[in-house]
Amino acid sequence: MTHVLVVNAGSSSLKLALLDDTDEVVDSVTLDRWSGEDETEDIKRFVAALPHVDAVGHRIVHGGTDFIGPTRLDQDVRHRIASLSDLAPLHQPRGIAGIDAVGTVLPDTPAVACFDTAFHHELPAAAAMYALPRTWNDRWALRRYGFHGLSHAHVARRVAELLGPGQRVVSCHLGSGASLAAIRDGRSVDTSMGFTPLAGLVMATRSGDVDPGLVLWLLHHGGVDADELSDVLEHRSGLAGLTGGTGDLRDVVGNDDPTVKLALDVYLHRLRREIAAMAAAMNGLDVLVFTGGVGEHQPAVRAAAADGLAFLGVRVSAAANAAGDTDITATPATARTLVLPAREDVEIARQVRSVL
Repeated sequence: MTHVLVVNAGSSSLKLALLDDTDEVVDSVTLDRWSGEDETEDIKRFVAALPHVDAVGHRIVHGGTDFIGPTRLDQDVRHRIASLSDLAPLHQPRGIAGIDAVGTVLPDTPAVACFDTAFHHELPAAAAMYALPRTWNDRWALRRYGFHGLSHAHVARRVAELLGPGQRVVSCHLGSGASLAAIRDGRSVDTSMGFTPLAGLVMATRSGDVDPGLVLWLLHHGGVDADELSDVLEHRSGLAGLTGGTGDLRDVVGNDDPTVKLALDVYLHRLRREIAAMAAAMNGLDVLVFTGGVGEHQPAVRAAAADGLAFLGVRVSAAANAAGDTDITATPATARTLVLPAREDVEIARQVRSVL
């Protein structure tokens, strides 16, 4: 299998990349504003102009309990993926739109759905289970699913290639959405996101963890209805909510406005706290990895996170960090700190080939 077209639909953007058998990108396009509705003609034109596509791999955010590995796409699988939209309302409909748009141009080309939740499906029960009535957990499959699994899986593979197997890794996928994974011996043993991609770290527009009692108070006493609450938690919280405007860290880092500086402090406090929690889940830390748009391109965020983690053996070289080196570890650190490109496309192509 030579050429795999990778379709990576995010919450606000869509990336298409054609990879050859060495995982080199032959051609690619990124739609920075992707709603899954008005931009499908752009996708169709790009796909139709490609010289040759052997297979298609689609990133799908939520696999629920049904999909615990890459799955050949057909109409039944598409329908079951769409039925999970209430669990990932920012992502799932856009993933379906990508499937439909590409399928229109390449109806006879085999396609595979690759799920962000699959990497975390073997989380230990103690990490996956919520302290809710067992009857509820069983009836509605309530559990910590975890997300960004394709990115975290790629990090796990790259760390093993660079440093050898058996590492205790905290993988920090930091972008407009953000999550951490505790990876021991190449497998996810804990993660910061939960039943939906709303949990965990402070994100661009998503709140991350919020006291459920606070949510109940807003519903019962704050005059906020469920639809407004959902919209606020998904679209008007996080950095955007804290700053009163931007959720883009490029506009936040280095900004002297006291409100914006406080927003960054909240972001970093949560990041450091959750990294330490992931390390605790593995009884220690061997490798800290930054990936994703923020993780790769914001040295100030990496430095500030590391400054609070010296007790875990993390020390970052200011010069290597500023230069964007792969290994930014400073002597005498006991844990390595790496910056790795987020190559979900490579992981998706690998999974497509494994299925087909």
